[in-house]
Amino acid sequence: MRYKWAVLFACMICMLLAPAGAFAANTFEGDYTYDAWGNAKRSLPAFELVHALDSGSMGKIKVGSVDDVYVGEDRIFLVDATESRVNVFDAELRFVASIKLIRDETGKIMVSEETGKQLMLANPEGAYYSEESDELYIADTGAERIVVLDGNTYAYKRTIGRPEHMIGATQFKPSKLVVDQDGKISVVVQGSYEGIIEIHPDGSFSRYFGLNKPRVNLIDYFWKSVASKEQKEKMKKLFAPSFNNISIDSEGLIYATTFDPSAQDMVFRFNSKGENVLMQGGYFPVIGDLPRVTELESQFVDIAVSDYGVYALLDKTQGRVFLYNFEGDLMNVFNSIGNLKGNVKEPTAVAWFGDKLIVTDKQFGSAYVFQPTEFGQAALEAEKQYFNGKWEAAGEAFEDTLERNANYDIAYTGVGRNFLMQDAFEEAMYYLKLGNSRAYYSQAFAEYRNLFIQRHFGWFVFLFVIAAGALFYSEYRYNKKNG
Repeated sequence: MRYKWAVLFACMICMLLAPAGAFAANTFEGDYTYDAWGNAKRSLPAFELVHALDSGSMGKIKVGSVDDVYVGEDRIFLVDATESRVNVFDAELRFVASIKLIRDETGKIMVSEETGKQLMLANPEGAYYSEESDELYIADTGAERIVVLDGNTYAYKRTIGRPEHMIGATQFKPSKLVVDQDGKISVVVQGSYEGIIEIHPDGSFSRYFGLNKPRVNLIDYFWKSVASKEQKEKMKKLFAPSFNNISIDSEGLIYATTFDPSAQDMVFRFNSKGENVLMQGGYFPVIGDLPRVTELESQFVDIAVSDYGVYALLDKTQGRVFLYNFEGDLMNVFNSIGNLKGNVKEPTAVAWFGDKLIVTDKQFGSAYVFQPTEFGQAALEAEKQYFNGKWEAAGEAFEDTLERNANYDIAYTGVGRNFLMQDAFEEAMYYLKLGNSRAYYSQAFAEYRNLFIQRHFGWFVFLFVIAAGALFYSEYRYNKKNG
């Protein structure tokens, strides 16, 4: 008996100490997703490579790397930190311009009053084009400034340096930035533990924005709780994890990512108070790959948000793109690190280009354009209609998705939600069960139960009266017999 317990204990220890990759039997090279039990399962391809922007697309312009991408209504901006350039393409993917030297309105190269040298970009890491003001904002990281250019001529307009009254220890080295409809600038500085820097349109400091909570180490917490004041001062201080990238949605809410291993969350959607309101309605939290499937934890370097709430996360560890809908359901996982065309070596950024996705790679100096397949387009259309509140159109689109992929849980849930919105609770329960959506199934069941009681209330009253009468009669006969 002792021998059996010893063997069982040894097996448990081995399972706990074994690397996660030892159980990674379900890892796929192609497209996949996860089921409700955390098993990776193969999926139809949702995106396919259709174009590549690289040195061959830019003529004589030397390409060192692609560190960021921003897609406007009619242009694409690729940031090359190695060559200190921002390369511009039109909507037809034709090369338009390359910005390195800073020019005035007449096209003349500007000269620095301090150094007497030509003004030029210095290792920029991010760019954002504001449709409202028709201005191009460049995070000129090496020069520790933000350069603002005219959106059409790319002529110099102004420079935003470190705000005069900016507090804190964060060094002003803008890496990524976004601009809202009111002209307020949100800036990410790599390695800053004070949060996202928010700057007024006039360049003055507003606040640090966004709370990134660190994971709690129970052992450290215990020792700090019993330590003296002198001992606490000597202990290692716990700083808030830093953000590494930023995006903004159609409602003006800020999305951000971090790959700091000490962070509680990896993906954020901030409200005006700086609280994370990202919906986590999927089978699992928004963390990318599950630990049981791969030993490499997903580390997100960028996030891109569509106008209908679907967002793409780019993982630098394995080069994968994770596609989530607004509610936090994992829709699809595609691409990987490799040497095939479309694969990446050092992924840096992702952006929506209509319903297409652009993924950039630093080492290859390329930007790859992926378009949705028929299945991918159907899935995106369903999410678009649902996000815009068009329930019937969404239900039809989800049914179309199911015809292309009968193993797609989200589509079953989508059809079930459509029936739920139409008060067809029994049909909703059927599809929500197929989609393993416990939350929506419970909601549908509760509504079905209430409706059932309402419809059969008379029978419930009748049965209650019969039961009460029978009880009263039995008590009457008993008292009469023994009276």
